[in-house]
Amino acid sequence: MLSVALINPTKKYTRMSSMLRQGLCISRGILVASHFRLSPTDIRTPLYLTQMKHTPVQYRALPVRMMGTSAGTGSFGPMSLILLIVPIGTFCLGTWQVQRRKWKLNLIAELKAKTTVPPIDLPQEFAELEDLEYQQVRLTGNFDHSKEIFLGPRPLLVGGDVHEAGSGLISSGQSGYLVITPFKLIDRDLTVLINRGWVSRKQKDPATRINGQVEGLMELTAVVRKTENRVPFMPKNTKTSTVFTYRDVPAMASMLGTAPVFLDAVDTIPGGPRGAQTRVTMRNEHLSYILTWYTLSLATSYMWYRRFIVGKILM
Repeated sequence: MLSVALINPTKKYTRMSSMLRQGLCISRGILVASHFRLSPTDIRTPLYLTQMKHTPVQYRALPVRMMGTSAGTGSFGPMSLILLIVPIGTFCLGTWQVQRRKWKLNLIAELKAKTTVPPIDLPQEFAELEDLEYQQVRLTGNFDHSKEIFLGPRPLLVGGDVHEAGSGLISSGQSGYLVITPFKLIDRDLTVLINRGWVSRKQKDPATRINGQVEGLMELTAVVRKTENRVPFMPKNTKTSTVFTYRDVPAMASMLGTAPVFLDAVDTIPGGPRGAQTRVTMRNEHLSYILTWYTLSLATSYMWYRRFIVGKILM
């Protein structure tokens, strides 16, 4: 007959908890001994406790303190050098943004200067236009209003920047379209694309702006512009649509049978689209980037100094 010895679960867990407590006591003794440079045999005696009887707070915080630091004040290891990359890297990024801001401000000033240079005659060769973006040119010819296309939606520009409607915290730019019309030059067999200007959504239909659909020979001053690439998340242009979402000059020229030359009209024809829709400002958020990177560099430098120089825990 088999006999089964039943073990009391309460005694079982009591023994386990007792073993855990003993292990914790031994571990704490080892940490304290290493801190006070005691021999292993002294751990079994209450000697190390007598050396700490005047600093009970330090004794209680010792294990956490020793786990929170590496080898004491002024010690450096591979981890400290690796973490030093963070403040150095963020400082370098902030300095790079300083240089980027200078470059952006110079570029904006250069664009504004180009748009104020006296106009020149439209060059005979297309290749010359590659180095003349934002340069004003003079030309004479006729509009073909039967082939209007649109670029948009676009906000209204005033003084080369977005015109904000409203005031206060809630403000939005007026949304509309740029009217692109073929322009046949009188002095040569060439037709170019002219951005006549901005119209609101309500005036997209040419019938709502008959007075601005001027016929006959006229002189224009316009700004040379290049084609632009589609930015991420912007809808693609539809081949059969007369509305373009971005300035794809070759596609526009192919649709209307013109040369791949795109110009922004400077003046506004009474009753027609509002001219001078050349944007001469650019996003310049480098100052906020500078503050962000330098702040991170300062904060992480202090944390590194406190952790590896002073030898204090970070929390």
